[in-house]
Amino acid sequence: MLARTALRFTQRAVRPHAFAPLTSRAAFNSSSKANDPEVPVISYHNGERKEEALQYEASKPGPVTPPGADAEKPAIPLKPEILSKLTPTLQRFTLSGKVAVVTGGGRGLGFNMAQALAEVGVQGIAIMDVQQELGDKAAKELSEQTGIDVRFYRVDVRDGLAMGQTVADVVDHFGRLDILINAAGIADSNMKAESYDHEKFRRLIDINVTGSFLVAQAVANQMMRLGNGGSIINIASMSGTIVNYPQEQSCYNASKAAVVQLTRSLAAEWARYGIRVNSISPGYMDTALNRVPALEAQKRIWIDHTPQKRLGAVDDLNNLAVYLASDGSAFMTGNNCLIDGGYTLW
Repeated sequence: MLARTALRFTQRAVRPHAFAPLTSRAAFNSSSKANDPEVPVISYHNGERKEEALQYEASKPGPVTPPGADAEKPAIPLKPEILSKLTPTLQRFTLSGKVAVVTGGGRGLGFNMAQALAEVGVQGIAIMDVQQELGDKAAKELSEQTGIDVRFYRVDVRDGLAMGQTVADVVDHFGRLDILINAAGIADSNMKAESYDHEKFRRLIDINVTGSFLVAQAVANQMMRLGNGGSIINIASMSGTIVNYPQEQSCYNASKAAVVQLTRSLAAEWARYGIRVNSISPGYMDTALNRVPALEAQKRIWIDHTPQKRLGAVDDLNNLAVYLASDGSAFMTGNNCLIDGGYTLW
């Protein structure tokens, strides 16, 4: 389970990241017409910043909170001269010339997975998030670190019309689309089912389940149109397989179980188009939102219940994401990859 399982004690750290209207960025000049909204787009190539505005038909945007923040470290690009010297087996685990979309990529585990894709040779990445400042920063850093073409789109995964137009713009810009890491999501935890607020329940399901579907649908339609297939990676959670202890989080668990089953269903439907759909189900991860005093008691329980006796590290997740995105997993689809240090074995 990702840092999105941050408990009620940590919700103050999550709330400030909710969507806020753009009121001070004159460069984007968002439309004042309700039926003519825009998705702000920021591109970085070799560190050079370019601002645009992508217009689309009106829908109902809203907030999405991405995964929790992790310790920052720079990405190291894969040099072409090194790529040419790799053995055939190692080359199958690289992504030379590929283009990826990463939702929830403005920070944390989503951004870390974007960095991992950059380190194995992607030519372009579209980061999608609702947090303007974080998304802009992430795109700038990734471009400066690796020299690849990076675009940031401030877009809500629940807005199907905006998402469809945004993904189409990605293809128009890069000329192709090969990979999706569907990482945007939120969590409510330490909340008793008998008193769970109805609106909070609906909101979490709408973001984690409906949002995951709308993004996958938009990306798959473009992959089908292009005819080259691709890899879709949904970020689920071990919470979709087991009931977490000791915290109560019925809605989050239900949402992630839905993502796992959605992954299987889409894999079966889209295999005929050469599109592979798999999910990653992390266990407890060592992220910033889990490094708070209020969680120390529960973390001791989590670690004690994990055979490897530790929380997951960023690289543990990154390496699996690269494998699923690459031809190294070409015969794998519809699989839910549990990566939990053995937690679900007991």
